[in-house]
Amino acid sequence: MSMPVPKSTSPSGPGFQLVCLSAVMFSTMGVFTKGVDADAWSIILWRGLVAAVVAIILLALRGELTREIRRFHTPAILATLLMASGTAAFIQAFKLTTIANVAMIYAAAPFVAALFGWLFLRERPTATILLGSFAALVGVAVIFGGLPSKGDLWGKLLAGWMTLVMAGITVIYRRWPDTPSTLPGAVSALLLSPIAAGLGTTTSIAPNEMVILAGFGLCFAVAFILLSTGARHLPPAETALLSALETPLAPIWGVLFFHEIPTGHTVLGGSLIIVAVFGTYGQQWRHKRKQARLASATGPA
Repeated sequence: MSMPVPKSTSPSGPGFQLVCLSAVMFSTMGVFTKGVDADAWSIILWRGLVAAVVAIILLALRGELTREIRRFHTPAILATLLMASGTAAFIQAFKLTTIANVAMIYAAAPFVAALFGWLFLRERPTATILLGSFAALVGVAVIFGGLPSKGDLWGKLLAGWMTLVMAGITVIYRRWPDTPSTLPGAVSALLLSPIAAGLGTTTSIAPNEMVILAGFGLCFAVAFILLSTGARHLPPAETALLSALETPLAPIWGVLFFHEIPTGHTVLGGSLIIVAVFGTYGQQWRHKRKQARLASATGPA
């Protein structure tokens, strides 16, 4: 019997295109948030409601809604609560600091997840992961350096909390892989809705901004669908590598749309994080391709 050969990335393949497109769409979160005058809580409300409705409709059309409801146990509840707190922090962070700062700090999430996996699941990371984690940690520390304003510091801290939250969610799905992935996101948005409605100025939003916020919710839901669909056609290492395209793209949108020129601390720290991300995932990708070539050369056994 021949060994299974991992699928490789091809620019013409559906997996490659879908995951790349999802990364581009995810990278625009800061643009949507900063592109409206509405306060963060109002954005959280309307963006979340649209994304939740789209997600639930998708689950129903796929015939997966009942199955996800049946699997909505304690791990899913925990993931839902983490998603809710992370979303609230993430949107607020974009309002308080630059898109580049948020994107670069958030890019360290995979390495924090590796640390959590080591601590809570006893999954010892490889030397490559450890080296990448150290570089990412130094990069985040550099971004926090300098003399930020009070609001800028709070924005960075909220981005840091979102990073911890995503790492925690990653560990949950690693520990309990049968936990539903789509429904917790929709429920977390619905849980935030009454809080956001009470804290935000949701009734004074201009009609044109309502359209933008609806587009934000739709864009987020579609990006998630593209990522989950594309990931089915690619090995995990290649999916992670392509998804990491979000990291360098987000600051570019900040410069183009809002003239947010990154500070020296952001450039230096962000460069360390980008090298860590693409270096780590690139090494994993090369390892998978080497395994595939060896398996092909071995042939039927």
